[in-house]
Amino acid sequence: QVQLVESGGGLVQAGGSLRLSCAASERTFRSYVMGWFRQAPGKEREFVAAVRWTGSTTSYAESVKGRFTISGDNDKNTVYLQMNSLKPEDTAVYYCAAKTSAFRASYDFWGQGTQVTVSS
Repeated sequence: QVQLVESGGGLVQAGGSLRLSCAASERTFRSYVMGWFRQAPGKEREFVAAVRWTGSTTSYAESVKGRFTISGDNDKNTVYLQMNSLKPEDTAVYYCAAKTSAFRASYDFWGQGTQVTVSS
């Protein structure tokens, strides 16, 4: 069982930056995919970004491309989400997630979430 703990959320003005971190309780294997999702009030949870340890393959939602960057440090069992040029519509609870294989449709492990609030 992998436990994920997010940190780095907070309140920021529009145009500002935040970096979220997600620490895993144990070493995640290179086949794992680490992802970030978010859920705004009254909306469904949506995909934000993902990274695969092997080859550092990344993917992003269209709404964050060019503004957010996902990266990982497997030695530290930590994945990051650098968020720049933040907009009020980025306000949400951000969740870290992991799945054991890129071929799996759903994620196996989830963090508790960290709040990001962007003021206009």
